[in-house]
Parts: sequence; C-alpha cells; structure tokens
Amino acid sequence: MKKVLIANRGEIAVRIIRACKDYGLTSVAVYADADADALFVTLADEAYALNGVTAKDSYLDIDKLIAIAKRSGADAVHPGYGFLSERSEFAQAVIDAGLIWIGPDPQVIEALGDKLKARAIAQKVGAPLVAGSDGAISSPAEALAFAKKFGLPIAIKAAHGGGGRGLKIARELGEVEELFSSATREAVAAFGRGECYVEQFLDRPRHIEAQVLADRIGNVLVVGTRDCSLQRRNQKLVEEAPAPFLSDEQREKIHSAARDICAEAGYTGAGTVEFLLSADGVISFLEVNTRLQVEHPVTEETTGLDLVIEQFRIAEGLAISVTEMPEPRGHAIEFRINMEDPGRGFLPSAGEISKFTAPSGPGVRLDSGVVTGSTIPPMFDSLSAKLIVWGATREQAIARARRALDEFAIEGVPSVLPFHRAVVAHEDFAKDFRVHTRWIETDFTEALEAASRPAPIASAGLLRGQIEIDGKRVEIGIPDVFLRLLGPLSAASTNDKNSEENDAGAVTAPVPGLLVHWNVSDGALVEKGEVLAMMDVMKMETAVTAQISGTIAILAEAGSSQTAGAVIARIDSGNTSTTEQTKPETRT
Repeated sequence: MKKVLIANRGEIAVRIIRACKDYGLTSVAVYADADADALFVTLADEAYALNGVTAKDSYLDIDKLIAIAKRSGADAVHPGYGFLSERSEFAQAVIDAGLIWIGPDPQVIEALGDKLKARAIAQKVGAPLVAGSDGAISSPAEALAFAKKFGLPIAIKAAHGGGGRGLKIARELGEVEELFSSATREAVAAFGRGECYVEQFLDRPRHIEAQVLADRIGNVLVVGTRDCSLQRRNQKLVEEAPAPFLSDEQREKIHSAARDICAEAGYTGAGTVEFLLSADGVISFLEVNTRLQVEHPVTEETTGLDLVIEQFRIAEGLAISVTEMPEPRGHAIEFRINMEDPGRGFLPSAGEISKFTAPSGPGVRLDSGVVTGSTIPPMFDSLSAKLIVWGATREQAIARARRALDEFAIEGVPSVLPFHRAVVAHEDFAKDFRVHTRWIETDFTEALEAASRPAPIASAGLLRGQIEIDGKRVEIGIPDVFLRLLGPLSAASTNDKNSEENDAGAVTAPVPGLLVHWNVSDGALVEKGEVLAMMDVMKMETAVTAQISGTIAILAEAGSSQTAGAVIARIDSGNTSTTEQTKPETRT
C-alpha cells in the first residue's frame, strides 16, 4: 500500500492525511465544489475535483470516486466516517477495481449494517438484549401494537440506519404512528431503504461503546471503552474514555459481548460495538459501527494507539500492534465542535468563520478541518473540529477542558462552544455524573443566549470550462462568486429575490439543506400553519409551514438543495376557491 484515496472531507480527511504522512503513504483528497479551498484539500499530497455540489453528486458518487482513484494511481481507499463508509456496495466496488479497501469485508458490513442481522448475531453469542420486534415491521399499526404489548418508551429504528438517522423514541401512544412514518422517511432519504423495526427503549440510559480491532490473522481485541451519553437528537456531543463509573462486572460484560459479536461476524479492521446501560444496571446491545468513529481520539489518548495507522496495518495484512488490551492511561474527553447555535435549539449554521483561535497547552489536542477564513457550507454535516483534552484523572481532564474551552474562540458562525462551557461547569457531568442520552432535553435547564445569525455566503458552485495549455486540453473551475462582478445583472437578481421574500405569499426555506419531499401537491389549497414540506439539514428534519392560507404554486423540486431564505413556493391568498378540496397524496 503506497497511495490512499480519502473518500471524505473535513476534519476526518485531515486526520487521515496526517496518518498517511506518519505512516509514509501518499494522500489523495477529493472535493465537492464547496470544499475547493478547504483545509484538507490544501494538506493532501494530491487533490481532485468531484465536479458536484451536493453530497449525492460528490462524496456519495461511487463511480466518480473509483474513477479518480484509478486516475490518481491510488492503490487503497479509506472511507473515513459518514458518507459511504458503511456501504457494502462501495467496499465491493473498491475491491472489484483492484484496490485495497481499508475496512471490513463487504459481506460483514452488510450483515452488521442491517440492524436485524446484527441483532441476530448478538443473540447467537449471548450478548445482552432487550425485547424487540421479530424482524422489520411494515406499518405504523404494528409499531403501535408492539408498544401496547411491551410498554413505553419504544425505539423505532431504521434497519439500515446509523448515526441517529431513522431513529425515533416514542414515549406516548399517540405519537407512535407518526414517529414510525417519520423514521421511515428519514431512512429512505438517508439510506435508500425504509425498513424499520422496534424494540424496548431503556429510559434515561447511558451510551457505552467498546472499541474493537481485528486483523486477518485471527486476533480480535477490545482496546477500550467510551461513554457517549451527552447527545442531542441522538447525535453525540461529548465523549470520554475510558467509560467512567462502570463496575468490573459491567465492563467485562461489555468487553466480552463486543469481542464475541465481532468474532462471530468475521470482522476485520477498526469497529465499535455500542450498548445502552440503564440507570438500574441493565445492559443492552445497540449496534455495530463498521468504521472509524468520530470519537476515536479519546481512545487514542488513553491507549497510545493510532487507530488510523492500525487500520492501515490491518489492510496490509499485518497483525494488530498490541497483543492484549492496553491498561487505560489517564482520562480523555472529546468535545465535538459543531457549527450549530445551542441558543436556537442547536440549529445548524452555514457561513464564513471570521475568527478561529484554538486552545493549546498541556493535555490539549485539536482535530480541525477549518481555520480562520474557512467557509461552512450548508449541504454537509455541521461537525467542523474536535477538542480532545487529556488528564491523569477525570478531574484533571475536566479542569483542563474548562481552561481550553475558555481559550477557544470562534466568530462569524455560531458554534456549540457555549454549551460545552456550560456542561463542564455542571454538577451532573463534572461531579455526580447523572448524564444520560436525553439529559440535554430533560435535565439541562440553563438558558443559552442565541448567537448572531451568520452573514449569507456566496454560492458554492464553480464555473467550469476547458482551456488549451501546450497542446493539452485542461479543465478549470472558477468560483461563481465572480458572477457578482457583472454588477447590474447580479443586482437585479438580488432585488427580485428581496421583493419575493418580502411578499407574505412567498414560502422560503427556513434553513439551508435538502428539500426532502412535499406534503402537498402543486395547486393545492393550504391552510395557515400547515406543514407543506420537510427539509433535511445536517441530519435533522425541519418542517416548512404555510404562513398564510391560499393556493400553493410549488417552485422547487423535491430532492433539490436550498439555501436559507430561498423561495421554494408561493401561496396566492386571493385564490381560495379550488376544486381540489381534498387532501392530495404526498408528493415525493
């Protein structure tokens, strides 16, 4: 293995590029239009444009990625996390192209990525499990019947989901059917398949996970545990290693279950087995992530291992560099630096970072994909950096975290820094450890001030063309921000847009993101407050509602990417007499 194509972006691409340099490999970056000037592109040894704006047209386009791997002369592919990292068809395409896949075999990804198959494997090896449906269920009514039989709360899960997508927790019977439908929609949008199953949900649980390394020589080793209980909307915000406040019996049960599940599945590479731990000590298998985790640095800091280099070693057919689980050294905590406004319910934000001042000093590590001047595009995940703090004890790690978070400054785009500062000062986290997966929604009562809204960013597209240099045709891409230099045309367009936005009948995108589907049809009669469409922004569904009653004219297609404030439909309040008086079928 000599040259690695990194099929990802942002901070994880930077992390893999650095591991390549440490291991003596050449790194190849790929980038969407909006990432042309991103940090990972400048750090990589080589970088190739994916010629796309959306994730679908760039980081999710398998054919483009394979073509660039061949064009660049790469002999291996690292998927990072997210995007195609847990897609068996991508792993197979890499292998079929004669390249080394840095991850588990496609059939293993398929088996463990299917939550129902993974659950069956866990049952076979005797891993702890709560009651669940017998396979996927086909209707909201079945979900309701399960809830009535086993009681609430229940978890509704996408069978092919991950990362919190397609996961809903129903706590009242009246919401079960709608949440099942919502989970199905999210699953189809994110994974292309909508099968869901249900299982009992352990209320107010902790989220514990075990980091596994497995090579092709037959070694399967658990190298540490992590606690990832501080979440919002099933998305982790703070993680730490080793998982604190576990009994020896609980820790051993988690270790053995994780090891047995991976051994039974024939796992190779770095993977994570996740569990829930209830307040009364009940442990239940949750899922297996067949990739590197966002929170892998806390394990690295407490074991001395470089997990990305371990992935390289395993992909080359070498043994894991350690023969037994390392004794944890000290304690590490990771704070995800998402560009979200905690004062507005963790609303994701896009814009330009005008100031990025990172902390430093003893015990401080920063994995970042951004610097001052970086642009946060609206179409990708809000995670931009990770602050990792180490201490000889958990208490020292928390003290250093307070200092590091006080030093950290980000301006221009809202970030979760104010929330993190509040967390490390809160007794539930710093002293008594009463946090759980819904602690933010149920127990965190501190009011955080809403940040100033970021300035709009210019279009992230590129104007493409070809020129001839020394007899060779070369493709070039110029940021379409230069269109603004056209002056009158650009100004006229802006004035037209403003006039539409000031019109009470204009239906605008409340957030930047993907317009997933319309709930109404073109020409339908809608009422004020009615949900017209759903948008997907950085793993979160957001409803688009009608501000007035009238007849709707749809202007934007489902599946299109939208900027915040873009006019996607218009409502004519003067035309309320329509022959379409019945509710139309959902338009997708």
